[in-house]
Amino acid sequence: MTIQHASVIPTDEQIRALHERYAPTEEAFDLVYTHCRIVCDVAEQLLDRHRPAVDVELVRAGSLLHDIGVYRLYDATGRLDHENYLRHGVLGQALLRDLGFPELVSRFCAHHTGVGLTRDDVLRQGLALPVGDYTADTVEEQLVMYADKFHSKTTPPAFVSAASYAAGVRRFGADKVVRFAELVERFGEPDLLALSRRHQHPVR
Repeated sequence: MTIQHASVIPTDEQIRALHERYAPTEEAFDLVYTHCRIVCDVAEQLLDRHRPAVDVELVRAGSLLHDIGVYRLYDATGRLDHENYLRHGVLGQALLRDLGFPELVSRFCAHHTGVGLTRDDVLRQGLALPVGDYTADTVEEQLVMYADKFHSKTTPPAFVSAASYAAGVRRFGADKVVRFAELVERFGEPDLLALSRRHQHPVR
């Protein structure tokens, strides 16, 4: 599948087909695609407060595609390379670029990690990434990045409360705590109990 025009945003069906194509196992598909769908649910819940100013179709596509690079970290035995997990964003962006997706879609992959990785973060922490800024710049990118913080692909998968995420992100610096607080102030908190009941994942 190749997207021919930068103005084209892939449909849910096209995106699911990509997940099915690149997932190395059924278990990997279930883990990654389910997470992406849940992030989409979180984003759409938050969208109700921002709909007039946000490209809804782009948010859906970004949510459903943001973790597609995770599949590139599975080996032939179906084992996930956790040590290089941070690279899943740049791997996903490269995959979508190679398929001809427009930049406004492929950027969601590399620009959703944490509350945004800066060039300084990459250099100071010695991260295994090409030196550059991986921050969410548009409101759509910020919304997908933020929605992603509320669900984790742990074993078992779980929803993450704003308080839990804020406590965890503190180890990356006070600036990250402030940035997350700004996102909470801007977008509000999703109703995780409703989402937990729908998807049967606990809240922690």
